Amino acid sequence: MYFPDWNGWQLVITIFLILIAYDQFSYIKNKGSIVGPMFKIPFMGPFISALYPKFEEYLAQWASGPLSCISVFHKFVVLASDRDIAHKVFKSPTYAEPCLVPIAKDIIGTSAWVFLTGKVHAEYRRGLTGLFTNKALSVYLPVQEKVYTDYFDKFVAASKANGLKPMGFMGHFREINCALSCRTFFGDYISQDAVTRIADDFYLVTAALELVNVPFSIHVPFTKTWRGKRIADTVLAEFTKCAAACKANMESGAEPTCIVDEWVLHMMESKNYNSRIAAGEEGVEKPTNLIREFTNEEIGQTMFTFLFASQDASSSATTWLFQILAQRPDVLGRVREENLAVRNGDRNRPFKLSMFESMTYTNAVIKELLRYRPPVIFVPYLAKKSFPLTSTYTVPKGAMVIPSCYPALHDAEAYPNPDVFDPERWITGDAESKTKNWLVFGAGPHDCLARKYVPLTMAAMIGKAALEVDWVHHATRRSEEIRVFATLFPMDECPLVFTTRM
Repeated sequence: MYFPDWNGWQLVITIFLILIAYDQFSYIKNKGSIVGPMFKIPFMGPFISALYPKFEEYLAQWASGPLSCISVFHKFVVLASDRDIAHKVFKSPTYAEPCLVPIAKDIIGTSAWVFLTGKVHAEYRRGLTGLFTNKALSVYLPVQEKVYTDYFDKFVAASKANGLKPMGFMGHFREINCALSCRTFFGDYISQDAVTRIADDFYLVTAALELVNVPFSIHVPFTKTWRGKRIADTVLAEFTKCAAACKANMESGAEPTCIVDEWVLHMMESKNYNSRIAAGEEGVEKPTNLIREFTNEEIGQTMFTFLFASQDASSSATTWLFQILAQRPDVLGRVREENLAVRNGDRNRPFKLSMFESMTYTNAVIKELLRYRPPVIFVPYLAKKSFPLTSTYTVPKGAMVIPSCYPALHDAEAYPNPDVFDPERWITGDAESKTKNWLVFGAGPHDCLARKYVPLTMAAMIGKAALEVDWVHHATRRSEEIRVFATLFPMDECPLVFTTRM
């Protein structure tokens, strides 16, 4: 025996000190020359602050340098606040792949298309781009119009039931966006009970997808990750069932009314084309979106990733949009005037894609909202191998590297007075030319498919609201404080009162 005079405690303490030393050495080695704490809190790092992130801490981290780092448990994290470095991460699929958060694959599923890379990802994505053409977007608008009508009535009813006293509407905005997504995805194949249940429970999935979780917590009953996984499985099962119903309906000759209808129609057209070619026919017209057949499970999982990508981001954008316009009656007045004009004075006229394209001021408001309060502040990636990010720093294999979107969108050189909400910068200013700073939807092979869909739905929602309801924001001392829950929300949950517009 090497240490005959040592007792058990001495051996345990020695091993513990060796592990601490190794943990510190690994952190210092990975940190290299970039900004970060000189030493790491042993093992767990800044885990407690990661559980309760503060926006001011993100601002401070971004301001500390173009690259900075933290280390939590076994995970080393590099944050990139520089615009050009962010672009490099987005556009380097050989070195880095989207990971959302380390536990995302366990909750969403390792086969989800967002985690695919290379040719397989490109082919899968190509099959989805046809769902966001102008023609397809026009199909979804009537479904969305009904959602707005139903929920604006609910907003007014909720305010009446509360005695016209201000109440936080953040939860209501989450529900309308969940309903908007589910109805756009599946139309009437999904029940209202299912929509309400998903809206009520989906935040548990978001809560589970924190940047860093306690290792193995997904297997511990009643933890956030365990609950999130159970809700995710329930939603996936519901979406898979809806996909099967959609296929049956489209095979009967129905017209498409939702995203999955369009997707299944493309599958049917592609299958028919391939069959005719295989039979030796000549001169067969090739479908505009030639794709393979996707299973019900693949459809359900893809729509789940769409919901995950949209739910919190769209809820954040909606919350800030209603708050900001209520605070600025001059801006709201111009939005109202423009929306009435494109409807030729008939406020009940349904919204059309052609209207959106002609609404210069409403478009400027939407763009400025997405810049001022971006619904996505960063996008986590995982280094597949050592990633030479700059001439002086290489991200180690297995580390997270997180390109940040917020700093580029608040760059004073690109957007003068960046902390001021100013739609005019998109009309009379040169904001439109700052394309490298416009990281609202990311960049590169994994950029957001919905970069046309998002502004369209936001314009449709706020235009209809401006014409049909009035709302008053009751500011509190915390209205401008920012709460981080996957994205950005006002700390006081946006207290509003809605009434019907006469």
